[in-house]
Amino acid sequence: MGRVWRAVDEILDRLVAVKEMRIDGLDPEDTRTRRERTLREARATARIDHPNVVRVYDVVDEGERLWIVMELVAGRSLERIMAEEGPLGPGETARIGLGLVAALRQVHDRGVLHRDIKPGNVLVETDVRRGRGRVVLTDFGIAAIQDAKALTMVGMLVGSPDYMAPERISGRPQGPPSDIWSLGATLSAALAGRSPFSRDTTLATLHAVLYEEPELPPTAGPLREILATLLDKDPDRRPGLDDLETALQPVAHPIPTPTVQVVRGGADERGEP
Repeated sequence: MGRVWRAVDEILDRLVAVKEMRIDGLDPEDTRTRRERTLREARATARIDHPNVVRVYDVVDEGERLWIVMELVAGRSLERIMAEEGPLGPGETARIGLGLVAALRQVHDRGVLHRDIKPGNVLVETDVRRGRGRVVLTDFGIAAIQDAKALTMVGMLVGSPDYMAPERISGRPQGPPSDIWSLGATLSAALAGRSPFSRDTTLATLHAVLYEEPELPPTAGPLREILATLLDKDPDRRPGLDDLETALQPVAHPIPTPTVQVVRGGADERGEP
């Protein structure tokens, strides 16, 4: 959907990310649609002011090019982390999940559906003290705004099939459960290194999303049950964000098991010397 540049805001003297959107070379109808989609991305993101959602500062219109000026997140995408370090464990996956839950709670409360949650659109900020920091949801390029009309380009199914909810593929009504499905596929990918519906061809992937059970990673452990419910084909059976947060919390932040010191010799039955 565009290239992202690291840049300097010379007025405010701060680093920013600038997303360049080229809309030249298209027929007039697709140009209009691409332009409106870019502006909608900026408007959708600007509705939300939350640490777990990338912030939009400005839009620059130069006719054949549009530029979205955004917060620069000092970190890597989840996709890149998986490629460079391999699959994550349940604890770290759950912590990333909690950040995305917080983001989606604000997104949905503002009447927006993200519609493209995937590892490439999840940024994990680098924290020099802990190794990993803030989780940031980005790229609202195909977001749906509740009070705006639909945008389509002829013959185009917009999104990543591996992470697209079945109701989107089949053309059924979409809602917050569609984003929750994509969140489930993203967390499963973090554990396995790939989407649970990834296949050799796009058609095979679409078929898997619509008709096959997810291939959950054997390392899912305490997350297996919640992942299975997130990826239920029926949107009405998927958990809400509150239930998901409750399920992720003990995995992300387990309560340490207390240790009991046993004193041998010279102790009475109460363990006292």
